Amino acid sequence: MSSTTTKSKKSENQSHTYPRIVADIGGTNARFALETSQQVFEHIEVLPCNDYDTIVDAAKEFLKRAGNPEVKHAAVAIANPVVGDWLQMTNHHWSFSIETTRQALHLETLLFINDFTAQALAITKAQPEELVQVGGFQAVENAPKAVIGPGTGLGVSGLIPSPSGYVALAGEGGHTSFPPFDDTEVMIWQYAKRKHGHVSAERFLSGAGLVLIYEALAEREGVKRQKLTPAEISEKALSGTSPLCRLTLDIFSAMLGTVASNLALTLGARGGVYLCGGIIPRFIDYFKYSPFRNRFENKGRFDAYLAAIPVYVVLSKYPGLTGAAVALDNHLTVNSLT
Repeated sequence: MSSTTTKSKKSENQSHTYPRIVADIGGTNARFALETSQQVFEHIEVLPCNDYDTIVDAAKEFLKRAGNPEVKHAAVAIANPVVGDWLQMTNHHWSFSIETTRQALHLETLLFINDFTAQALAITKAQPEELVQVGGFQAVENAPKAVIGPGTGLGVSGLIPSPSGYVALAGEGGHTSFPPFDDTEVMIWQYAKRKHGHVSAERFLSGAGLVLIYEALAEREGVKRQKLTPAEISEKALSGTSPLCRLTLDIFSAMLGTVASNLALTLGARGGVYLCGGIIPRFIDYFKYSPFRNRFENKGRFDAYLAAIPVYVVLSKYPGLTGAAVALDNHLTVNSLT
């Protein structure tokens, strides 16, 4: 979902709408930039959310650092569902009205979109050097694309082709029920169910999910588990110092293969599957040869269908800013035609 407030539906010529503010706000940091022309970002600033009482305070500080330029249009990608005018961040204390915020910042347009919707839109601007292919063949042009990203949580989206370009889906697919594939995953699922009740895909395919998988395996093996962070589990897995951590990472990768292939089949994503988020790029050399691809293609009668679909690990530097800029440009273009 996205929500916007616009002072007037009449938009000036697109060349006169710059600079624009684009932002990517999470529970810890708010990243701001000035878009001075299409997909050209300057004055990128990362501001700790806890340093500011309100989102307006953070935005005004950014504008001050950028030299107080005159800005009429802004778009914000935010780690939160966007439904209606009022936003209460689930992982931070900021709560606000989009319209009141627009007025406080003297903007004509203020657009909010979910942060993973922005990640999906950013893929439409990704350069070849920002994509690392893991198996499959060539993406089919003008076919749907699947977007999935394990990080702090699990983002899920899709890009659907339309006459005016790709449209990003705004959903909450990370909270669908997790499907165990084999007896080991059933055991891990049962451990998680005892602990959490409903077991979503995000329970495993996230930083906290790595820890949960490790805990379940340690209990099965009857070994005393260490209190490890997701980064420590990955490091021990890749250094060969912990077979249990290596098994954890293997199972995590296989689980991602299952969930990603389910999404690919649901969307008919012959345009490719795109893996975003901060986890996979940390061990990309391992991931290329992990159980991920084998599990991704393990779908019985649809093995060949999935074997043809390319998977890309996305390495874009500022996907939230890029996607917010795409959404704002689309909005202003449509608005100028009405």
